[in-house]
Amino acid sequence: MLRRLLFVALTVISLNVANSSFAAAQSQNFEHENEESTLESYNRAMFSFNNGFNHYVLMPVSRGYRAITNQFVRNRINGIIKNLKEPISFTNYLLQGDLKNSGVVLSRFVINSTLGLLGMFDVAKGWGLHNDVTSFDDTFAKWCIPDGPFIVLPFFGPSTPRATAGMALGFAVDPVYWATYHDANVSAKISYSYSALQAVALMEQNMDMLNDLEKNSVDFYATMKSAYLQNRRNKGCFNDVNSSSNVSYDFDFDMEEEEETIHHELLINTKKTKNKKPELLLAQ
Repeated sequence: MLRRLLFVALTVISLNVANSSFAAAQSQNFEHENEESTLESYNRAMFSFNNGFNHYVLMPVSRGYRAITNQFVRNRINGIIKNLKEPISFTNYLLQGDLKNSGVVLSRFVINSTLGLLGMFDVAKGWGLHNDVTSFDDTFAKWCIPDGPFIVLPFFGPSTPRATAGMALGFAVDPVYWATYHDANVSAKISYSYSALQAVALMEQNMDMLNDLEKNSVDFYATMKSAYLQNRRNKGCFNDVNSSSNVSYDFDFDMEEEEETIHHELLINTKKTKNKKPELLLAQ
């Protein structure tokens, strides 16, 4: 119960931070830059710590996991993990008012938990029910809760206050925890083992890509930060016509200046056209 209370407290704190940062951004846009520069030293230090932990602990364990299993076994384990997350997606689709996808997710969970042997085999996908994962972070985005500044969490890596709150709530409603809630000792052992398995399985799937990305990056932290924030741009709000326009960070890459230049050139060309003689226009 203490663990759940901590998660709820983390959720409230994270959302308050997100709202505070959004209010500050509304008053003065340059405060985003000040906020990011304040967090920059912390983020880089924590990113370095996480990267060291990955290289010296998590990646070696993941390599061992890969060595003692084959792809077929790993696929079955990944299928079970995905299936156990379906109730979380179901809850969030309901909170988002998406009854169609909530029905699809519920059907997938029932089918794969039974015919698919707890999710080892994705039987539902063969029936046209495709896996479409959503989370509390997506729900908060739909509710127009601002993202907040970029932060790096210990062990969990790149995040934002909204993403942190969503992750905390995801832990709080984890079906694995509630399935073993009656016995605190059993619940702790299973929950921690399950979390460790998720981390190892996730790293096993991505460590080759991460290693290549690190080798080819001049600044690995900046690369990961940019990739993470760019990936969050598509999370839309119910009040947005164009969801990608309601984001906490500016990624226009000087598009406004480019549009002004194009507009200016069009005006010049229009004036030149007006000044041309009729016979020249006909020749064109």
